Amino acid sequence: MATRTSGQGSGKRPTPRSGSRTASAKRSASRGRAASKPAQRPAQKRPVAAGQDPISWVFLIIGKLVLGLWSLIANALGVAARALGQGARDLDPAHRRDGAGLAVLAAAIVVAAMTWRDTKTGAAAVTDAVVRGMVGALGWAVPVLLALLAWRLLRHPDQNAETGRMGIGWAALLAGILGIVHVAHGTPYPSGGPNDGMGHVSEAGGMLGFIVSAPPSSILPPFITIPLLMMLSGFGLLVITATPVHRIPERLAEIQHMLFHRPEGRPGERPESAARPGPGESKPGASRKRSRKKAGEGDQPGDGEAGGAKPYDTPVLKEHSPEIVPGLVDEAGAAEAEARRVRSGQPGQPGQDGQGGQPLQPPLPTPAPRKVEQLMLSTQGGPYVLPDLQSLHQGTAPKPETKANRTVVNALTSVLEQFGIDAQVVGFTRGPTVTRYEIELGPAVKVEKVTALTKNIAYAVKSADVRILSPIPGKSAIGVEIPNVDKDLVSLGDVLRSEVAQGDHHPMIVGLGKDVEGRTIVANLAKMPHILIAGATGAGKSTCINGLITSILMRATPDEVRMVLVDPKRVELNTYEGIPHLITPIITNPKKAAEALEWVVGEMDRRYDDLAANNFRHIDDFNKAVKAGKLVPPPGSERVYQPYPYLLVIVDELADLMMVAPRDVEDSIVRITQLARAAGIHLVIATQRPSVDVVTGLIKANVPSRLAFATSSLADSRVILDQPGAEKLVGQGDALFLPMGASKPMRLQNAFVSEKEIADVVAHCKTQMQAEYREDVAAPATAKREIDEEIGDDLDLLIQAAELVVSTQFGSTSMLQRKLRVGFAKAGRLMDLLESRNVVGPSEGSKAREVLVKPDDLPGLLADLRGD
Repeated sequence: MATRTSGQGSGKRPTPRSGSRTASAKRSASRGRAASKPAQRPAQKRPVAAGQDPISWVFLIIGKLVLGLWSLIANALGVAARALGQGARDLDPAHRRDGAGLAVLAAAIVVAAMTWRDTKTGAAAVTDAVVRGMVGALGWAVPVLLALLAWRLLRHPDQNAETGRMGIGWAALLAGILGIVHVAHGTPYPSGGPNDGMGHVSEAGGMLGFIVSAPPSSILPPFITIPLLMMLSGFGLLVITATPVHRIPERLAEIQHMLFHRPEGRPGERPESAARPGPGESKPGASRKRSRKKAGEGDQPGDGEAGGAKPYDTPVLKEHSPEIVPGLVDEAGAAEAEARRVRSGQPGQPGQDGQGGQPLQPPLPTPAPRKVEQLMLSTQGGPYVLPDLQSLHQGTAPKPETKANRTVVNALTSVLEQFGIDAQVVGFTRGPTVTRYEIELGPAVKVEKVTALTKNIAYAVKSADVRILSPIPGKSAIGVEIPNVDKDLVSLGDVLRSEVAQGDHHPMIVGLGKDVEGRTIVANLAKMPHILIAGATGAGKSTCINGLITSILMRATPDEVRMVLVDPKRVELNTYEGIPHLITPIITNPKKAAEALEWVVGEMDRRYDDLAANNFRHIDDFNKAVKAGKLVPPPGSERVYQPYPYLLVIVDELADLMMVAPRDVEDSIVRITQLARAAGIHLVIATQRPSVDVVTGLIKANVPSRLAFATSSLADSRVILDQPGAEKLVGQGDALFLPMGASKPMRLQNAFVSEKEIADVVAHCKTQMQAEYREDVAAPATAKREIDEEIGDDLDLLIQAAELVVSTQFGSTSMLQRKLRVGFAKAGRLMDLLESRNVVGPSEGSKAREVLVKPDDLPGLLADLRGD
C-alpha cells in the first residue's frame, strides 16, 4: 500500500520495462514454488515403495507373471491365427466366400436352437439373455436374418458391394423398429426406477432400441421421437431397395403396374399360356425368342431385313438390350424353332411335335441335280447336332472393386487438388482389362483443364496407357481409362452362354467379349455387314478370328452358314481343315485366293439373278419363300430351289494378297463389299499391316465396321478407325470396336478361346458331317498357261499392260515402265507380247506404237489372254 500510495502521490506510472520485470519476478517465484513441491513428494511416498513393503513386492511379482503369461498366450495365438490366415489366403476366393456363408448359416441354426426352445438352461439361457438383451422383443428374428445373410453370401458371392449395402439398410431398418418398440414400452433404462432394469429393457427394444431411442426421448416427446425413428427405418428401406428419394413415385408406379396390370399378349391368346413353360423351356416366352430371332424363318416374305428392318438397327447386342425382348411368332416360326432345338440336341416337350412325342425331324434337302446352280449340301446319318456350349471353359469371376481401384481414386483426387481444379471422382466401373473412372466438373470449369493433365495423371497412377474420354457417351462426365493390375479372363464360353447371346438365335451371331462396364458384347455379322480387323503383331487379332469362327461353329449348322477361309500364312487356320461348313479347302496361295474372291463375286451375281427373277430384295425373303414352297421353277427347267446359306469369307492376312495381285483383290473386295449384303455374303478382313497401300481408300469406304487392336503408331490407328485411340491400347485382346453407324468406338476385351477348345469343337463338327467342296471355287492356274506358255508368269502384268494401252490408245514402252513400275526389259517384253497378239502395231523408232484394239473390244481381249 505504501509503495502504491507513494507511486500515486508522485504521479509516476511504472514503465513497461519495470512492469515486465515485475511479471517475470512473479513467474520466477511461482516456478520456484512449483519446483519445491515435487522435491518433497518422493520423501513422502518413499515409505510406500516396494522396497519397504513386502506385500507390494508380492503383488508386483504376481502381476508381472500374469502379464508375461498373457503375452506368451497372445503371441502363440497370433502366430497360429496368422498361419491360418496365410493358408486361407491361398484358398480359392469362391471357397472363402462359401466358408463365410456356411459359417453364418451355422450361427443361424445354433441361435435358433438356443432361443426358440421353451425351456432354456445353461448355454441356451445365456445365449437367449444376450440376444434378447441386445434386440429385445425382436430376438426371435435374429436367426431368420442370419439365415437370409447366409443365403445372400452363398447365392450371390460376386455381389459383395450389394451385400454390404443391404446390410447397412437392414441395420438402419431394424434400429428404427427397435427404437419405436422401446418408446412404445415407456423407454425403460437398464438401471433406475421400478419400471426400469434389464428385464424391462429385454421385453422392449433391447440395448439397441435403448441406444437409438433414449437420446431423443430424453429431450423430445414421444409424438416427435416416433416419427424420427420411422424416418430412420424408411431410410433403411430405401437403402435396401436402392431407391433414391426422388425415385419413390417411380418405384410406386412400377409396383402398381406389376400388381394390377396384366402382361400384353396376342389377341385371342389365353394369359395362362405365357406362364406355363414346358419342360424343355427355361422360362416363359423362351420359344418365342428363339423363333423370332431365327433369321429367315416363320414370317412372310418382305418381313426380313430388307423390307422389315428396324429403324436405327445396330449389329451390336449388349446385355439388357431391347432386342432380346420376347416377341410374337406364328405357328410356322414355332415349328422352325423346334427344328433348331432338335438339331442342337436339346430336350423337348413330349408330344410337342404332334407325332406322339417323336422328335421333329428337319426336312432333308432335295438331292442336287447334275449341274448345280446353288450351294448344295446333303446330310447323311441323321440331323446335325450343334456342339455343347459346356465344352467351352469358363473365365474368371469379375471383381467389382479391388484395393488398386481405391488407390487410383486417391491418386486422381490428389492430382485434381494439386492443380486446383474444381472436379471430383464420382465413381468408377471396373472392366476385365481396364477401369473407367468418372470425373464430374464443377461449374464454369473447362474440360480442357482435365484433358491437359494426361501425362500428370499417368505419372500419378504409374501407368503409361491412360486414355481419356471427354465426355463418356451418355453421361456428363469425363472418363479416365486405366489398365487393371489384376485382369479378368473373358472366356468365349461365358459370352456365348450369356443371356444376350441366348436371346438371339440368328446363325451369324458371334461373341466379341466384354466392354469397360463388364457387359457382354455380341454382334451380328449379317448386320455389320463387313468388318475390318487390324492390329499389331501379338495384339490379339488371331484369337479374335478364332473366336468368330468358333462362334459360327457353335451356333450354326452347315446348311445355314458356309465359309471360305483364306490363310496366306498357312498356320493360323489349318485347325479348321475339313469342317463341313467349308465350301473349299483352306486357301493358302495368294493367287488362288484372288480367284476365290472372283468366284464369290460370281456367286453374288447368281444370287442376285434369283432375287431379281422372283422379285425379292433380300436373301432372307427368298429363303422364306423357298421353305414355304411358294417358288416354282420355270416350265421345262431342271432347277430345284434350295435356301441359300449365308456365305462368310474370312481373309486372315490382306497384306499378302495385296502384294501378289493388288488390282484383282481390290476389285473383288470392293464389289463384294458394295453389293453382297442383300445376297447374304459377308466379308471379314484381317491384317497386321494397317497401311494405306494395304487398306486402300476404296476398301475402307465399303467396310463400315472396324475392330482395332493395339497399334504401334497413331497413323495406323487413323487408318483403321479414322481417329486416334488404338495406339493407347494395352494389347492381349484389348480392342476398340466401331460398329456400323457408331460415331465413337467402344472399348472391349476380346473373348479368349484356347486351342484345345477349338480342337474339341472342330472334332465334334467333323463327326457330324463330312466336308463337301466346290471344285469351281479356285480354278487351277495351269489351264491358263497350257493355252499359251509364252506368257509364263507374266499374265497379270500382261493384262494390266493391255488395259493401259487399249484404254489410253497409246502404245509406249516408257509408259508401261512408269505405270507398272517395271524395268525396261520387262516393259519391252510385254510390248512384244502385245504385238504378237495384234494389240499394237510394230515399232516405228521413237514414235508410239499404233493401237489396233478399240476400247469396246477390251473385255474380249482380256478373256483371250486369260484363256477363257
